[in-house]
Amino acid sequence: MTETFLADEELRALALKAGNVFAQAGHCIVTAESCTGGGIMKTLTDIPGSSQWCEGGFITYTNRAKHHFLGVPEVLFEQVGAVSEEVVRAMASGALAHSAGTLSVAVSGVAGPGGGSPEKPVGTVWIAWAKNDGVVTKCFLFSGERDAVRRQTVDAAIRGLMALC
Repeated sequence: MTETFLADEELRALALKAGNVFAQAGHCIVTAESCTGGGIMKTLTDIPGSSQWCEGGFITYTNRAKHHFLGVPEVLFEQVGAVSEEVVRAMASGALAHSAGTLSVAVSGVAGPGGGSPEKPVGTVWIAWAKNDGVVTKCFLFSGERDAVRRQTVDAAIRGLMALC
């Protein structure tokens, strides 16, 4: 049996470094996760003392949950789909609006093995990072199977949060 990304020592080291950055910058992190299913917040809260810089997270796997908990407009799902810049932008903003967090990250993607399309193949992941003064987004095309895509998403999400500090 192979280890999952949640036990990954490289991610653990990254989360430890990130925690120091967040604490020094005075930020409190909130996540809005779809394809990672809580993996970003799990990775961050594996670090002792993370309650000083982690507010919490929203696991919004379905469109209904994204709308209900984060206020993502339902029309976006019909117009651009859940895996889109517009949806992660709304998720990141909604996470800040519905929490006491000062910095948020939102992810939505196609982790696989199924669910991909020619326009959005498996490995397509949109990530948004938000502060009160704006939102930054980026689309990634990660390689590998489901766990590899999810691990790469967690890594990119945390690195992006640190870049905003």
